[in-house]
Amino acid sequence: MKTFNTLLAGTVACLALSTSLAHAERGADGELKILFWQAVSTMNPFLSAGTKEVYASSMVIEPLARYDEKGELVPWLVTEIPTLENGGISEDLLSMTWKLMPDLKWSDGSAFTADDVVFTWKYCTAPDGGCAQRAQYEGVKNVEAVDPQTVKVTFEEPKPYPYSAFVGAQSPIIQAAQFKDCLGAKAPGCTDDNFKPVGTGPFVVTDFKPNDVITFEANPNYRDPDKPAFASVTLKGGGDAASAARAVLETGEFDYAWNAQVEPEVLEAMMAAGKGRLEISFGTQVERININFTNPDPALGDKRSTKEAGPHPSLSDPAVRRALSLAIDRDIIVEAGYGQSGKPTCNIVPAPEAVASTKNDSWCLKQDIEAANKLLDDAGWARGPDGIRAQDGVRLSFLYQTSTNSVRQATQELVKAMWAEIGVDAELRNASASVFFGGDPASPDTFQKFYADVEMYTNNFDGTDPEKYLAEWLCDKMPSPENGWQGQNIPRYCNPEYDKLVGELSRTSDLDKRAELAKQLNDMLTEEGAHIPLVHRGDQSSFAVTLDGILMNSWDSQVWNIADWHRKK
Repeated sequence: MKTFNTLLAGTVACLALSTSLAHAERGADGELKILFWQAVSTMNPFLSAGTKEVYASSMVIEPLARYDEKGELVPWLVTEIPTLENGGISEDLLSMTWKLMPDLKWSDGSAFTADDVVFTWKYCTAPDGGCAQRAQYEGVKNVEAVDPQTVKVTFEEPKPYPYSAFVGAQSPIIQAAQFKDCLGAKAPGCTDDNFKPVGTGPFVVTDFKPNDVITFEANPNYRDPDKPAFASVTLKGGGDAASAARAVLETGEFDYAWNAQVEPEVLEAMMAAGKGRLEISFGTQVERININFTNPDPALGDKRSTKEAGPHPSLSDPAVRRALSLAIDRDIIVEAGYGQSGKPTCNIVPAPEAVASTKNDSWCLKQDIEAANKLLDDAGWARGPDGIRAQDGVRLSFLYQTSTNSVRQATQELVKAMWAEIGVDAELRNASASVFFGGDPASPDTFQKFYADVEMYTNNFDGTDPEKYLAEWLCDKMPSPENGWQGQNIPRYCNPEYDKLVGELSRTSDLDKRAELAKQLNDMLTEEGAHIPLVHRGDQSSFAVTLDGILMNSWDSQVWNIADWHRKK
């Protein structure tokens, strides 16, 4: 029987990056200039599920283990990855033990201990805390400090794949001393701490202007005395994807611009200047349209887009959800907006290959207007005088929102035209990416609030195992006022059979069986229309030709090895 622990024992080794000998003195390469056109709203990724917050904070706060550029699990703040073979995982699969690296220090010079790890678990699972990454702790019963260098994690039931809590950029460790008064409902109010977390990473925040500029300097207590190569980092936020890419590829004003979601022909023209290059890697990122299973009617007040609002007036009909997907030509969307950095997909889990399903490709991957129209006809949705379908006074007219980006707005226009062919209308709306992905519980425009009928964005998961990602669609993971709108089940999808299957996946150790279950869960989400997957997106970012040491990573954070970035000599 192939199990994850058997496989892991043969692949995990000490992390040795080829770039580690490229520079010999901390701070020798001066300033690194970064552009995130989706501006960062907080440096606490537990208060925002946005990729921009996860990436920016990963320069400062770190997990115990993470995934390298090949998707392999590597020790980061620990001496080794716990396995059955090395005794780090108990024979009954009910617990695992992490051994911290000796003499680790926080950036303020204090000791990093097991108590900080325990506190992080308590912080993210505190009642009313609204932790955006709570799914990372699914099935964890207890976390305890055996001694200052040893952490024991106990599970509610045998956990064949236990690498979730404290693993990957979405599950870093925060300092107990700093956040001790920020538990539960108090978490969002700890502004200074959320903006300037004490960390173990290569950089520390010196100034934070939300949705604008963050300045960093090299961590004086970083564990490698010769790193990072850069003395400081300036991370500028805002603007748009095209201007960010241009600032690296064409004008050379910046060194790195994350997320070059720009039309292929535009990027090609920029690169002709010779100032920068594109790096592309494929992981699990999928551009999707989420379907709101609840009623977002503003007249419902605080109940809108919650379970209390009741089912959506028209999207609760599975025929409508299926027809919306059938009407979309994914090939055109890829050609127009993504080029070599995109592939049409019907899966929310498109990779790795072992867990990528093809079951829905037969009906979903190619546009079928005729089939979509027949579905709606048979379901009783008749066209009115204006060509828009309706039934019992409910019209198929949807508010379709996303973040502000030229590729996304072009995709919206394409989808709107495709839906018009089946008698469905769409009102298009876009919000600034810094707001849309910001996670501010007071804002009506966040993707978590989902004050629309459908919304489009991309998302992915750390590593190559989809268990914790698939747990995001559990019934109890819906955003709501009670959790500060930070739940991860954005569509408000709820199926007890799905929840039961996730539980089975968490108890399964055989690799082939796990892959089979992951495919079943993926297929269930697509078949039932929890979302409409559109594009398997490659991670595509811009880098200056003078910048070296980059190991493009689609399985963790793009800046996961920023301590090794340096100027070409």
